[in-house]
Amino acid sequence: MKKKLIIFMPSIEGGGVEKNLFLVSNYLSKKIDHVALITISKKYKKKFNRSIEFISLMSNYWDKLSRRKKYVLSIFLLIKEILKNKNVIVFAFQANIYCIIICKLFSIKVIARSNSAPAGWSKNIFKRLFFKFFLNLADKVMVNSIQFKSDLKKEFDVNARCIYNPLNHDEVIKKAKKKSKKIFTNKKQLKILNIGRFTEQKDQMTLLKSLNQIKETVKFEAVIIGRGKLYKKLQEYISNNNLGRIIKIIDFVENPFPLLKQTELFILSSKYEGLPNVLLEALTLKKFIISSKCHTGPKEILLNGKGGLLFNVGNSDQLSKKIMYYEKNKKKCLNMLKYAMKKLHRFDYQINLKKYLNLVNQIN
Repeated sequence: MKKKLIIFMPSIEGGGVEKNLFLVSNYLSKKIDHVALITISKKYKKKFNRSIEFISLMSNYWDKLSRRKKYVLSIFLLIKEILKNKNVIVFAFQANIYCIIICKLFSIKVIARSNSAPAGWSKNIFKRLFFKFFLNLADKVMVNSIQFKSDLKKEFDVNARCIYNPLNHDEVIKKAKKKSKKIFTNKKQLKILNIGRFTEQKDQMTLLKSLNQIKETVKFEAVIIGRGKLYKKLQEYISNNNLGRIIKIIDFVENPFPLLKQTELFILSSKYEGLPNVLLEALTLKKFIISSKCHTGPKEILLNGKGGLLFNVGNSDQLSKKIMYYEKNKKKCLNMLKYAMKKLHRFDYQINLKKYLNLVNQIN
């Protein structure tokens, strides 16, 4: 590839999108002569290969800004780079619409990687028309699930390319072996885990309500790992319902795999997703999954309920019943888990990283 590839990711925050960013960027840097990354988040610089040109601001102060402000600063950095050299391709992992607008103004080819499903996008008709117009201006749009691809076509008339998230099975196993503190205290009780940002999207409140409903019938310990603006609200619910003895919140950790390894049951309560990495990682570590039936990803990963249990978004009653079903039918659930694990090859990182390279080469 003769052109310089610029990967655009203004705010790196340590979630699932970021895991894909590290894997994809480092792989592409081995296959393409000149790869650059535009970001305001300098603290993750060591996660990237040294051959990647790191384009950011001098001071670490800017990393404390909100995501939107980082978008604006990164746009200025992008314009500056384009003015220096127009022989580039831009791959947007974040702030897709901003990035597409700038690239089209300067006649630069751009790939937009969409991370969250249309179900999570605005219902405002003007915003939807805005999304539809600009997404269709991108040279390529890629998504990470087949359902997501179908939704984009239906909602925005966008012909997207589906590339599954690259799962590095061996890396997950390796990181899970590292020493960590014990987060569960009673071996005889059902161990439940949730990992995710404390936002409306991740909807941990539905999980808490379901656990509150079964606290008298199921002996369990639950741990929620993450951080975010809804932390106080979640903590208040735990306190107000006297759940502190059996449910605890742990701050975000960069390597959650040793903690995930300790659990028995992983629960995802999201209102919408793209393709949740955490479910792939839970299956890699042989953990049974109960997930919301959200758009998009969980149904695909869990094979429409054949590889795990699914409940309707926001339905705490249904989630409570699914937890009790698991507790009473562990042998059946183990067979479901084995089936889901057999199908993990779809997400193999070598296969899917090659697809990323092919996508970039198609517009070179």
